[in-house]
Formats: sequence, C-alpha cells, structure tokens
Amino acid sequence: MWLFVFFDLPTETKKDRKNASLFRKNILKDGFDMMQFSVYTRHCASSESADVHEKRIKMLLPPLGKVSILRITDKQYGNIMNFWGRLEKPKPPPPSQLELF
Repeated sequence: MWLFVFFDLPTETKKDRKNASLFRKNILKDGFDMMQFSVYTRHCASSESADVHEKRIKMLLPPLGKVSILRITDKQYGNIMNFWGRLEKPKPPPPSQLELF
C-alpha cells in the first residue's frame, strides 16, 4: 500500500513559509519521500499502517492551504510511469516487506 500526500501551502508571509517548511520537514520525518516538491510518497506494509500515517498527517496539517492524501495499492503503484524530459525514469525498486522503526 502507498500513501501520497499532495499539498499547496501559502508562502506569502514569514509565518506561512515557516508553517509550510515545518509541515514538509515533519512528513519527511514520518518516512515520506519527495516525488516532486509538493508530492510525497510513503510505502506502508498494511492498511493499518496506512491508517496510522494518515492520522499523523492530519495532526500535522498547517492552518492554511490545501493538503490531499491518496492511498493506492502496490499493484496500482506498479503502473506508474515517470519521465525526466522525454526519457522514462526507471521505477524505484519495490520496498522490502520488513520495516524497522
């Protein structure tokens, strides 16, 4: 199972920039990897694990901006196509089943 977090956060004021930066740092601490600047992904071994990480994201939400969470299966993620320019970027290797915290 994969979790995607998409966000568009305001950066107009110093406080907004601080909130956006803090949100980004916190989701990185929670094991998410940056796919694009405002798109982060994380593999979860089970639905229960995904539930835990979704709850954490909800607790980290900044006061302003838009955040979306998407959950997809390993099979759905396996159909992803990544391109850098016109060249297709190889898919990342599948995560191992063992997760250490």
